[in-house]
Amino acid sequence: QGPLVESGGGLVSAGGSLRLSCAASGRTFGRYVMGWFRQAPGKGREFVAAISGSGGYINYGDAVKGRFTISRDNAKNTVYLQMDSLKPEDTAVYYCAADVMYGDMWDQRRIDSWGQGTQVTVSS
Repeated sequence: QGPLVESGGGLVSAGGSLRLSCAASGRTFGRYVMGWFRQAPGKGREFVAAISGSGGYINYGDAVKGRFTISRDNAKNTVYLQMDSLKPEDTAVYYCAADVMYGDMWDQRRIDSWGQGTQVTVSS
């Protein structure tokens, strides 16, 4: 898997929405589990969501369930994170991740590839 490049971050008011994108290079994108993580100032990196290569398996962190939606378009080598009903506590740098093993999404030390991150700021 090639480099991961996130985009779509920015400043939004509480209750608003943003959609993050993560573009990957390479011809094997569909074989990779893709995930989103976030890190708020002074805190550790937190699991947000993961999606299997086919899109058939999806998991969300408790803090975002019912508000965020992960999806992927394997023809475009891109994974998305639709974020709705945003709260100030969602403010963080959001990272895209790729790995061949779904279980590795629960052990960040084992994840193969990371993007550079994109800042999301939610104002109250």
